[in-house]
Amino acid sequence: MRAQRVWKVNGTTSVGQLQSRLDDLNKRLSQLESQHPDSWKIDALKSSAISLSREIDDIRCAEATAALSELLRK
Repeated sequence: MRAQRVWKVNGTTSVGQLQSRLDDLNKRLSQLESQHPDSWKIDALKSSAISLSREIDDIRCAEATAALSELLRK
């Protein structure tokens, strides 16, 4: 199993939790695509997955920027 770094976001949600939700969405997408390739639900799930991916990226970028700023201050 891959180790995940868990960042706290607004005190309630973490990147690990968001990644878990994204993984679940991707599994559902895969199942739905194989069972009903023309389903309208596929587009809705893809949209949700993209939004979660962007949220995860934003959090990780913010954390990396903060860490880099701290290093540059020293």
